[in-house]
Amino acid sequence: MLDIGWVELSIIALITILVVGPKEIPRVLRTVTQVMRKVRGMASEFQSGIDDLARESELDDLKKDIEKTASRDFAGELENTIDPTGEVTESVRDIETSLKEDPRESSDTKNVAEAIQESAPPPPPADKPKKTAAKKTAAKKGKSA
Repeated sequence: MLDIGWVELSIIALITILVVGPKEIPRVLRTVTQVMRKVRGMASEFQSGIDDLARESELDDLKKDIEKTASRDFAGELENTIDPTGEVTESVRDIETSLKEDPRESSDTKNVAEAIQESAPPPPPADKPKKTAAKKTAAKKGKSA
């Protein structure tokens, strides 16, 4: 961490013995270790706080992206992609309005029906139905009974 070698540690130990004295060294070492624990705890809390802020920042960015995506008009974009000139949409609207009209009131329908009737040849006269085999056997059974 601080890249302190054996030479530096021995110099610090020698100065500590001279300044504090040999009787007080255990108490000073306990105090130093307690301070080091507190410093490490504070550093880890600080680091976790920074990590939380980074996560919240990322979450805020993600939230903004989601809101931006949700506010887009995908239906409009899709419609513009499929039918940029609006011709298909107009055709569909025309068909819908013509389907909503009553076909009996439509003059186009009447004209088409009249044209079909006029152009069609008259139906041929119907022939008399011929007796089928089933009717013949039924008639024979009725006579024999």
